Amino acid sequence: MPETQHKVLPAPVYWAQRSNLVYIKIGVEDVKSPDIKVEKDKIYYKGVGSGSKQEYEANLELFDEINTENSKYIVRDRGTEFVLIKAKEGPFWKRLLKTQQKFHWLKIDFNKWKDEDDSEDEASGPGGVGGGGGDFEEMMRQMGGLGGMGGAGMPDLGDLDDKEEGGADSDDEELPELEDK
Repeated sequence: MPETQHKVLPAPVYWAQRSNLVYIKIGVEDVKSPDIKVEKDKIYYKGVGSGSKQEYEANLELFDEINTENSKYIVRDRGTEFVLIKAKEGPFWKRLLKTQQKFHWLKIDFNKWKDEDDSEDEASGPGGVGGGGGDFEEMMRQMGGLGGMGGAGMPDLGDLDDKEEGGADSDDEELPELEDK
């Protein structure tokens, strides 16, 4: 009887960028102690998802160089998130990887995606890191985690008047009786 081979699967990778940084999320859940290496032009990731006991790997040769000293990552229950500071701030990268080949496991992170035209707003903060000034905790809050979110930037709607501009809402009116036909 042939021996079952353990197959390493490609890790799902999601990415987005700004003029000065790249966001990467590796979507392997509940990983304990993954092997992660961040180099100036490469990211290596290998880990086992505790739910499926499946081993995943990602070896990413980046489109351009990053600043490894200021780049950070955090391992969470829902995946591993990277904030990679580009070595040269400037135009958006054409793609995440050096190769032009398309991969089924590499996708855009539309939760963080902004067009190149829109990213000027975020780069205006101190240090050009979207108002974080190089503060990792602030960057992680912007990425949607690390607590302290308060009202998550939602406005307080408690002072809105229920009867604005001339009376009750249209859904407050009495409905006419149904007719038999």
